Amino acid sequence: MYEKLSKMLADQLGIAPEKITPDAEIIKDLGADSLDVVELMMALEDECGVTLPENEVEKVKTVQDVVNMLESLQK
Repeated sequence: MYEKLSKMLADQLGIAPEKITPDAEIIKDLGADSLDVVELMMALEDECGVTLPENEVEKVKTVQDVVNMLESLQK
């Protein structure tokens, strides 16, 4: 899951994949804005076949937070 997310973030944000670490904050460290986050969440829903709960998405800060949320939804 982490590898897939890293590739999606790198493609969407136009950054090198090696800049993406589990503890990197998506907005603060990777330079995403709110539109980037919305687009990423929509892409993840399509890619993973899940619906991300809005109340959970608001709590997501780091790359690992996204991975944890996706893994919990796929159980």
